[in-house]
Amino acid sequence: MYVYFSHKQQQQQQERRRRRRRKSKNMARGKIQIKRIENPTNRQVTYSKRRNGLFKKANELTVLCDAKVSIIMFSSTGKLHEYISPATSTKELFDQYQKTLGVDLWISHYERMQDNLKKLKDINRNLRRQIRQRMGECMNDLSFEELRCLEQDMDNAVRIIRERKYRVISNQIETHKKKLKSVGEIHKSLLQEFDIATEEDPHYGLVDNGGVGVGIGGGDYESIMGFSGAAHPRIFALRLQPNHNHNNLLNNIHLHNPPPSDLTTYPFLE
Repeated sequence: MYVYFSHKQQQQQQERRRRRRRKSKNMARGKIQIKRIENPTNRQVTYSKRRNGLFKKANELTVLCDAKVSIIMFSSTGKLHEYISPATSTKELFDQYQKTLGVDLWISHYERMQDNLKKLKDINRNLRRQIRQRMGECMNDLSFEELRCLEQDMDNAVRIIRERKYRVISNQIETHKKKLKSVGEIHKSLLQEFDIATEEDPHYGLVDNGGVGVGIGGGDYESIMGFSGAAHPRIFALRLQPNHNHNNLLNNIHLHNPPPSDLTTYPFLE
């Protein structure tokens, strides 16, 4: 079966084919202009994609051709990315590179390290000499100006040490003052509580000789006074009663250190 088209229909078909070809060309990816990408995000994305593609090609080249490939890359942020063939190492490649070209890549770095080491040795030597001079040694070769500068440095060091010492002493004094103030407040509170208790009951805290005193010392104590306070709940004052058994001991003690009174206070701790 044959189908015949008119000339107009043939032109329409050709026009449709041309439109389809133009459409397919427009849909294809256009070429990227080779210049710096201004957008940081797009630049980082492009770097990551092309880096992965480059490493993929290097791996394919290593496998297909048994080549030794090494790639070292630094991004714009300073991050290192590298690729090395599995059968070798970076040092082996650098050594082979130096051997092939007859150059030494490490000589300049070695010279810089030697210069840096020499400077550090000079600094160490000067510091040791200064330490010995501050200890009164190695001063024969010093001139008058050097001795004067050394004296000034020593004076400044002594001044700083003295200021630090006075600061530490001041802090200790303040701490002891606070402790003394706290103890004074506790003592004042105890006296106030005792005064209030004695005003309410004149016989507060007193026990006859036949009571606790006899039980404690068998008649050795004349009386016991009890203090009741929040900070020191158990403080007692014992009045000693001299007897025949203690006269010799008390006389010997009184000869060396006469007591101001016969009231002795003993704290009973929890």
